[in-house]
Amino acid sequence: MNTLQSAQAAPSASAVPPIEPVFRPEIVLEPVPAELSSIQRPLSTFETLYRLSWLRKTVILLVLALVWEIYGRWLDNALLFPSFTDTLEAFVGGITSGVLLLRAVISLKTLLIGYGIGIALAAVLTTVAISSKIGNDLLETLTAMFNPLPAIALLPLALIWFGLGNGSVIFVLVHSVLWAVALNTHSGFRGVSKTLRMVGQNYGLKRFALVQHVLIPAAFPSILTGLKVGWAFAWRTLIAAELVFGVSSGSGGLGWYIFENRNSLETANVFAGLFFVILIGLAVENLLFARIEKRTLHRWGMQH
Repeated sequence: MNTLQSAQAAPSASAVPPIEPVFRPEIVLEPVPAELSSIQRPLSTFETLYRLSWLRKTVILLVLALVWEIYGRWLDNALLFPSFTDTLEAFVGGITSGVLLLRAVISLKTLLIGYGIGIALAAVLTTVAISSKIGNDLLETLTAMFNPLPAIALLPLALIWFGLGNGSVIFVLVHSVLWAVALNTHSGFRGVSKTLRMVGQNYGLKRFALVQHVLIPAAFPSILTGLKVGWAFAWRTLIAAELVFGVSSGSGGLGWYIFENRNSLETANVFAGLFFVILIGLAVENLLFARIEKRTLHRWGMQH
């Protein structure tokens, strides 16, 4: 009897209800508050155009040109300050005649030679500096000595050593590029974390291989800044040097073109030469360095 009663009291296995799996969504969508619903609205035409960097810069240039034109017409003295339209007319005349293009080619050719030599010397110095303490002390001492020294102050010595020609101009260009690039590159190398250095050393990288595969990619923002600063210094130094002694082999660059027209009181041509210098600077900054930044720093997430 007891066995029968216990069997009747115990529930059967078939009577236990099955356990249903619990569904838990991975993403919970919350309702959007009314005050935040405006974020999802499409951008207006003005907002879409405002996001374009090249368009904003173009508007700034147009505003500056308008201010230039208004001031030139208000002053009404073409000898002292020609208007933007007069300068543009002189610029177009110089381009169509080929004079400005020829002078620009001469200047850029000399600039590239000096800029390239300066970058090469800066690379050697920074590599030696990052490889040994003596090299580091050498670079820091040379940078402290020569970086504050204006390149234009070396023109008299350059004339004595190299004569009146491209050699003197290239010498001052190398001086203006070398220390700016070396200083920024060395600062970038020193800013690389020790962890990255040790990882490279664990892979067997030493000296030049460590610099090439670890230090240069990690310090590339500082290196690129040094290249941009070196370019600006070299461009200014070249124009200043050509204003002083720009003739070599019977021809000169943009600086000498400005100097010649200043002596002839052709102020519109002087402004046209300066305008061409500005255009070349804008082209290098926005077509060369901006593309390098976009394909390297922006793509790597090192710059916004």
